[in-house]
Amino acid sequence: MSRQRPPRRAAKGGLHPRNRHRERYDFALLIDALPELAPHVVVNRHGHSSIDFADPQAVKSLNRALLAQGYGIEHWDIPSGYLCPPIPGRADYIHHLADLLASVNGGIIPRGKGVRGLDIGVGANCIYPIVGCCEYGWSFTATDINPVAVDAARLIVTSNPRLDKKIECRLQSSSSAIFTGVVKAQERFDFTLCNPPFHASPEAASAGTRQKLRNLQAGRSRSRAPTSHGAPPLNFGGQQQELWCEGGEVGFIRRMIEQSTDYGGQCYWFTTLVSKQENLAAIYRALAGVAAPQVRTVAMAQGQKISRFVGWSFLTAEQQQQWRQTRWER
Repeated sequence: MSRQRPPRRAAKGGLHPRNRHRERYDFALLIDALPELAPHVVVNRHGHSSIDFADPQAVKSLNRALLAQGYGIEHWDIPSGYLCPPIPGRADYIHHLADLLASVNGGIIPRGKGVRGLDIGVGANCIYPIVGCCEYGWSFTATDINPVAVDAARLIVTSNPRLDKKIECRLQSSSSAIFTGVVKAQERFDFTLCNPPFHASPEAASAGTRQKLRNLQAGRSRSRAPTSHGAPPLNFGGQQQELWCEGGEVGFIRRMIEQSTDYGGQCYWFTTLVSKQENLAAIYRALAGVAAPQVRTVAMAQGQKISRFVGWSFLTAEQQQQWRQTRWER
C-alpha cells in the first residue's frame, strides 16, 4: 500500500497559495461588501483593524462579509447555536483537494460542474460546497443527519443564483450510515470531504470549548485588544452531531473507511480531515485492513495550527485512467 506521511513541520507558507484569505483581512473592502460588519471592527494596539473573535455575532458578520466580498454570496445565515466555522481553514481543504485531483491528472486541476464532490456533514453553514463551487466550478451533493442543518444549507443554496442547481442537499436519515441512503446506485463522485466530530462525548466537547475560550481570553488579556487576524476565529456554537459522536474522530473515520468499501467504484478519492497527528496510526491500520491500494496524507497549516487530511482510493490504474478520460478530459 503506497503511503505518504505528513512532514513533522508544516511548510512556512501557512495557508495554501491559492487561498484568497492568505493576507491580512482588508476590512475596508469587507465593510463595503457588508456594512453591518462596521460596528464590530476596532483598531487594536498594533494599529490594525480587527474584530473580537470571542463575539459570535462579530464572527458571523465577518463570515458574511468574507463570503460576499470574496465569493459573491449575497445571502448567508445559520440558525442560532450552529457551527460558524473559520472560512480560511475551510477554503484550504478545498484548495488542497484540488491539488490532490491535479496530482493524478498531469498537474491540471479538473474544473467545472462535471466534477462532483460529496460533503459528508455539510452542517448549516454549507461552506465547503460554497468555496468549491465558486473557486473551481465544482458541483456538490451535501449530506447531514440534522434536518435543521439541511434546511438551512438548502436555503443558502436557493438564495444565491451562483449556487442554485450546483449544490444538492440531502438528509441522512440513519445515524450509523455514512453513504447508504444518500448515495444513489449510478452516481459517481470525484471526491468526498468530511470534517468529522472531534470528541467522543458531550462532556469532552464542552471541556474543549471551555479550554478554547480560556485560551482566547488569556490572549486578549495579554494583548489588551481583540484577537487579530493572526489567529483564526473559534468554531462558535455547534450541535451534538457537529461536535461529538461515539468513538470520537477515530471511531467516525473507521466507520467511514469500512463503509467506503461498498462504494469503492463510485468515488475516485475518499478524504477526511484528521485533527490530531496521534490519530493517524489507527486510521492507517483501518486503511490497511480494507486493503486500500492508494493512501495519501496531505499536511495543512494555519498559523501555528497544524492539520491534515487523509485520502484513499480503491480504483485500479486502468479504472483511474478511464475515470479521468470520461469525467475530466471533456
